[in-house]
Amino acid sequence: MNRMRSTALAVALVGSLLGSTGVAQAATWSSSDQWATWSNGGYTVRNNIWGSGAGFQSIWANSYGNWGVWANHPNTGGVKSYPHSAKMVNRKLSALTRLSSSFNVTRPGSGAYATAYDIWADNHAYEIMIWMNKQGAVGPIGSRQTTVSVGGHTWDVYRGSNGSNAVFSFVRTSNTDAGTVDVLAVLKWIGSRGWYGDVTVGDVQFGFEITSSSGGMDFRSNSFSITS
Repeated sequence: MNRMRSTALAVALVGSLLGSTGVAQAATWSSSDQWATWSNGGYTVRNNIWGSGAGFQSIWANSYGNWGVWANHPNTGGVKSYPHSAKMVNRKLSALTRLSSSFNVTRPGSGAYATAYDIWADNHAYEIMIWMNKQGAVGPIGSRQTTVSVGGHTWDVYRGSNGSNAVFSFVRTSNTDAGTVDVLAVLKWIGSRGWYGDVTVGDVQFGFEITSSSGGMDFRSNSFSITS
C-alpha cells in the first residue's frame, strides 16, 4: 500500500470515529473492509459496500445498536452501500405475535441517501423496505400504490421489482430521525392486500442506503433494537 493511500485510509478511519462534537472516541470494533461484519448480541453489523462506482467507507461499532460509518461516495447515481445492523427472525408471519423496532439516528444534511429498514421474506423472494427519512435524489423501486397509516406512521406505498425479487417500499410522508415502528403491522398489511401469503420473515436490517456522500459524511445509529 503506498503512503498516500495509507494516509487516506487513516484520515477516513479517524473521521468514522468522530462524535457530534468532533472529538475522537475509541470504538469496540471498526473496519474499512468492503464486506466487514461483526456479531454482537444476536445481531450482525455489516459495512456492505456493494454498488458500482462506490468510494471509501469505514464502519465502527460499540454495539449492535450504537454504530456508524464515515462514507465518501461520489456524486453519481445508483446505490453505493447499505451499512446496517441486522437480526434474523426466521419465523412464519402467522407465528409472529410481535415484531417491532426502535431507532435513533444522526445523519448528514446533504448527500443522497435513505435511512431504512430492509426486510427479507421467503428466502429473498420478497423485499420490504421501510424508509424513515430520505435526503437528496433518491426514490423507491416501482410505482406508487396508495398512502396508508399503519405501524405507527403514515407512508406512501410503492410496489415493483428489481429484476430478482418483488419490492414493497413504505416511504414515510415526513422525515424522522427517531421512533418506533410496528413492523409486524406493516408486514400483515401487505398480506391483507394479497401481495404475498404466509411468508417466512428472515433478516430484519436497519441502516443507511447511501447513493452519494461526496467529500465524506458521518452516518450514526445512536440506538436501535428489534423486539419479536
